[in-house]
Amino acid sequence: MRTAETSKTDLKTLAIELVDRALCAGASDAEAVVFEGDEFYTKVRLGQVETLTESTSRAIGLRVFNGLRTASTSTNDLSEASLKQLVHGAIELSKITEEDPFAGLPDASEYSSVRDSDHLGIYFDDVYQLPAEDRIAMARATEAAAMAADVRIQNSDGGTFSASTSHKAMANSRGFAGHYRKSYCGIGTTPIAQDANGMQRDGWGSGARTLRKLDSPEEVGAEAAKRALRRLGARRVPTQRGASMVFSREIARGIIGDIFDAVNGDAIYRKASMFEGMVGEQVASPLVTVVDDGTMMLEDWLGGFGTLPYDGDGLPMRRKVIVDKGILQTYVTNTYTARKLGTKSTGNASRGLGGAPGIGSGNFYLEAGTQTPREIIAEVQTGLYVTEVLGSGVNLVTGDYSQGASGIWIENGVFTGAVEEITIAGNLKDMYKNIVAVGNDLIFRGSAASPCIRIEGMTIAGS
Repeated sequence: MRTAETSKTDLKTLAIELVDRALCAGASDAEAVVFEGDEFYTKVRLGQVETLTESTSRAIGLRVFNGLRTASTSTNDLSEASLKQLVHGAIELSKITEEDPFAGLPDASEYSSVRDSDHLGIYFDDVYQLPAEDRIAMARATEAAAMAADVRIQNSDGGTFSASTSHKAMANSRGFAGHYRKSYCGIGTTPIAQDANGMQRDGWGSGARTLRKLDSPEEVGAEAAKRALRRLGARRVPTQRGASMVFSREIARGIIGDIFDAVNGDAIYRKASMFEGMVGEQVASPLVTVVDDGTMMLEDWLGGFGTLPYDGDGLPMRRKVIVDKGILQTYVTNTYTARKLGTKSTGNASRGLGGAPGIGSGNFYLEAGTQTPREIIAEVQTGLYVTEVLGSGVNLVTGDYSQGASGIWIENGVFTGAVEEITIAGNLKDMYKNIVAVGNDLIFRGSAASPCIRIEGMTIAGS
């Protein structure tokens, strides 16, 4: 058996061999995950390198079943002695755990052929072909572009460049074996603007699977500067109810993302979700169609950040409509939670090295509308354009929503100045139904995305 000298192309073989070892040691079923990855990060502040890190990691995880009992072990030591102990430890632990009637791998009939990740557009060699000095130069150029944008920007929290690649293989005793590679690179900067009223900071970044899809340092720096400058002169606004709010796509992404957490099969089973028992019911405005799609290919307008060939159970990633024109269509599950709910997995298992799979999304997004952000803002007589929220004041059982916020005030359809030190509040069950406009500005900067949205009936706690 190959150990620490195992090449990248042999990760799947290593996973298969570890499963065989577990079965020979007495497991009724077994699943192994092998991971290796490289990471690079640098931060440049005021032109000088402040942080520079580069690391390589490698680890393996094993989950074994002893009938309805299960146990997991993991290690980053791939020596022969360590792998023997990994198997022995998992087998011994499985003898003393409690039986779980829902435990077990998917049925063999649920597996199908897995696509090669090389055809998914999620891995590119160029991410790690760029020399370290060029990566540092990109971070420096990003910060410099922001600081050159306006004389009111004389300071910065830095410019950054990050890159990572990973290779992950998984195999189990039901006949599944697969592997995939992913890559990522990103740049960003956070300039600090200052005028007679004080300092304000904001940032911007760009991330992609390949260097070819990154925005230029000049574009990122200019956008970061624009965002910092527009916060100058921020004030509080009076407390008010029934307010109109336009959430920028970066903030709308979080609000729409709460839908995924509310349809999580584990939360549904525990009756810890505001959407429990509501499949087939109207939970949002007819303007709202929410999709989870783990099969998206890399295109100009989306990054494939949530695309994978298979989920954490080894089942094929799928496209599914979660909310269709406001009506809840399905919950999201892995194999374990699907058994609890008496359904089939939706292909949403997420998998680390240790423990049982959780539930995660693919590319999760609100479908774009037809109005531009400018058109949506122009329709607001008085209201707030939300650009930042603070805290985690969201209760997914009751739907209560309350967060610190800042943004730009709107009067007669135009921006009239920055706003800060306020709290915005509502209830998600009402907020989703009170979405009266959806923008056409859907762009993926991560695995979750949303265009801007306008919500009526919000509360502002201010001066």
